[in-house]
This record gives sequence, C-alpha cells and structure tokens, in this order.
Amino acid sequence: MLQVAGINLMQQTQSIKDIDITNKRILIRVDFNVPMDKEFNISDDTRIREALPTINYCIDNHVKNIVLVSHLGRPKSRDHKHSLRHILKRLERLLNKNITFAETIEQAKDLQNTLDNQSIILLENIRFYPEEEQNDTEFGKKLALLCDVFVNDAFGTSHRAHASTYGIAKFTAQKVAGLLLKKEIDSFAKALFNPIKPVLLIVGGSKVSSKLALLYNILDVVDKVIIGGAMSNTFLKALGYDMQKSLVEDGLLEDAKKILALAVQKKVKIYLPVDVISTNSLEDNANIQTSPSQDIPQGFMAVDIGPATTRLFNQVIRASQTIIWNGPLGIYENPKFSRGTFSIAHTISDSYAFSLIGGGDTADAVDKAGERENMSFISTGGGASLELLEGKILPAFEVLDKKA
Repeated sequence: MLQVAGINLMQQTQSIKDIDITNKRILIRVDFNVPMDKEFNISDDTRIREALPTINYCIDNHVKNIVLVSHLGRPKSRDHKHSLRHILKRLERLLNKNITFAETIEQAKDLQNTLDNQSIILLENIRFYPEEEQNDTEFGKKLALLCDVFVNDAFGTSHRAHASTYGIAKFTAQKVAGLLLKKEIDSFAKALFNPIKPVLLIVGGSKVSSKLALLYNILDVVDKVIIGGAMSNTFLKALGYDMQKSLVEDGLLEDAKKILALAVQKKVKIYLPVDVISTNSLEDNANIQTSPSQDIPQGFMAVDIGPATTRLFNQVIRASQTIIWNGPLGIYENPKFSRGTFSIAHTISDSYAFSLIGGGDTADAVDKAGERENMSFISTGGGASLELLEGKILPAFEVLDKKA
C-alpha cells in the first residue's frame, strides 16, 4: 500500500500560529540558498520571498528579536563566495527593514542583548561550521541558546538531519513549523490524500535510479503516469527499443519492467514517448532529427519529446484534475531541446487541475517557460519534495511539536 501516512503525521505539526510568540526570542531556520552570478547578483529570490510571511508574522506579533539562520551552497570552509552578506541588501529591501549581520553565533548572542526589540539578525552561513552537517549535539545546544522558540521554515533542507534543522530542537522548549513549511506539507497532502481524480504524475529527469522509490510508492494513488526525459529511455529499452546513443541505465531495465507490470496490475496507465527529438551531438553544429521512439537514427541520442508525444501528453494533462510534476522532459536548458518541456508547462498552466510542481529543475523549467504564476503550488525543495513523494517522513518534521 501507498506509504503516505507520513504526510498525514507531518500535517499534525504545530505551526507558529498555534503558540504565543509575543516578546520571545525567535530563531527561524530559513532557506536562503539562492542562485547568484559571478558578481553575486541574485538571479532568483523566490526562496527569500517565501520566507517573508513567517518573518512578518513574527514582527506583527511583537517578538523580542529574530535570528535568521540559513546555509548557502556547499562551502568547504569560510569563504567570501558563500557568505550570506550577499543576500543582505535584497532581504532588507524585501522586508523594508534594517537587518544586522552577525559573523558568528557568539556575535549574534551579544547583539540580542544590545539591539532594540523586534530587531532582526542574519547569521553568517551556518555551513561555515562543520558541526552543522555533522548534527553535533553541542553545536545544536549552542544554537538553541539564541532562542525561546525554534521555527523551521526551510522546506528545502527538511530532508537533512543537520544541527539547525534537527539537533537544535532537542534543546528548545518550543519548536514549530513556519508558514512555508506548513504550506508545503498541506499542498502535498492535497495532492495525495483524497485528491480530485483523475490524478496524473509526470516524471522526468535524467535518472530512473533517483525516481525508483517514487514510482513504486505512488502507483497506489495516481491514475496515470507520464514518463519523459532521459529516464524514459530506460523504459523504452526495457520494451525492446534500440535507443542508440541515448542515456540509458542498463542496470535498471528489470526494475523498469517491474514498474510497467505493476502499473498494469494496479490499472495505472503509463504513457511513454512515441517520438523523440534526437541529435548526434550536443554541440552547436549538431544534426537534429525527429523520429519514432523505436527508430532513432544510428549514432543519435534522444534529447526531447517529439511533436506527436507532446500532443499525446498534453491531451492526457487536459483530462486530469490533479497533476504532480517532478522532472523535466528533455534538456530544457538548451533552447533547441526545450520545446517539449515548455509545452507541457503551458498546458498545465492552462488547465483547471490542481498542479503541484516539484522543486529543483522542474521549478526552474516552469520559470523559464514563464508559467510560475499559473501553477497551483511550486515546492521550494527538490530533494525534500522527492522524498515526500517516496513516502518518507522528513527528519525536520520528526522533531517539531505536534498538535494535541
């Protein structure tokens, strides 16, 4: 049976709205891991904007002070490139408030004793401390000294048991979910618990291996599955097609066959590409062709779904009432191979279905298609959303207070 009971359990987490936070010191674990160019200009501030409702809620409820804790990238040591100073101005502009920057936890503690009430302190990149990813007990205790209430609002890191998402909770009297964390889990619950049928899963990306658990887990709740992207190559080869130079995970051919057989058993309709856009090279002077999936030219590789497949998939989308999308359907970063993915994004946006978009590359593809505002919900966490769909209970939720 489908393992979605964990989502129901996570929905029982207390939120910041369930407790009194007036005149209390609040530590909010936010996710400010935003993309930047070489000059440190932020190219997408979605994650910062998504944290604003929780921060503003704290301000409106007259907390004593707020400490914001986040990571940025994967630094090996303290370095300028990964400093959260780069997001300070954007955060101040979005909040329309002055924010004090703290280089260290000790400095943040000192600032709490000297700054005015309702001040906001942004702590330097928490991953500058190796103890963070080690979930070091003493480090979690040190972080807990900064707050009376711990608020986790970082869905993108909720599948990691780190000190600032997991360890800190052991040493705080009150630990609750922020407004974004609640919105994320409620949106997944809407798509997986008593959804409006028919339910469609669109799954893509490069690897079957990263989506195996998802496919096995979700066949009990969906009515239809569209498989595209490079992972569809493995399924097509499992059906006996010669995929030529296309990316295929040969070690997972038997798993692909099992999933196809399981879908038949559970009366879930699976749709695979009937034609593909293929090329003999990813270089600029490449030869690009459209061909049936079972007749890819010799030496070519599939890089996007073809026009007939796009029409088929769009027809399936229009007949669905709940749509879960995780993974692009081609190399969408290249304009020559983005047409299929973007067409799917446009069709979902035009539909009346509830659309839940996984984070990461799927959210980026929706952005590039210009359809962000037209989706029902776009998750801020790629890895976290995938683990939710796999039926896992996310570690960050395990340690938060539950409703009575």
